Amino acid sequence: MTLRIFRRYVSFAKSSLWAGLLSATMLVMTLPAFAGLGEAASSVQADQAHMQGSLRTTQTEAYTVQEIKAATGTVVREYVSTSGKVFAVAWQGPWPPDMRQILAGYFEQYQKAAQTQANSRAGRRPLLIEQPGFVVQSGGHMRSFAGRAYIPEMLPQGVSAEEIR
Repeated sequence: MTLRIFRRYVSFAKSSLWAGLLSATMLVMTLPAFAGLGEAASSVQADQAHMQGSLRTTQTEAYTVQEIKAATGTVVREYVSTSGKVFAVAWQGPWPPDMRQILAGYFEQYQKAAQTQANSRAGRRPLLIEQPGFVVQSGGHMRSFAGRAYIPEMLPQGVSAEEIR
């Protein structure tokens, strides 16, 4: 009798596992793709959903700022050109944002440059990456992080990097 109950339990556990895996797969397939730096403006809504934040939009002549305030208190600003591309991102708050999400296709370049800098110096210092076509400035300490990343070639005419805050 005990062996029969055990077999039923194992059978039930296997079917529950498969149902759970199928549900998880379906959920992952329906999640929006996240984008950021260098991507289309439509990525902002995906970022907002991923960060579970509120969105505020500010329009200037040369660009639009989509500001997302995450539930964690971190604020991410995505700068969108009139052509509809995210040319810069900036962040500040108690936690750093998901860099893979906001840097999108530039994340691997960022990761390699950050690792190179970390290996070449001792101590904690602000991160400064200045490469052709990609700039990142980031720093902070516990509960206070800030930074920005931008693509110099995509800055709208008349817009300086100092405007990205």
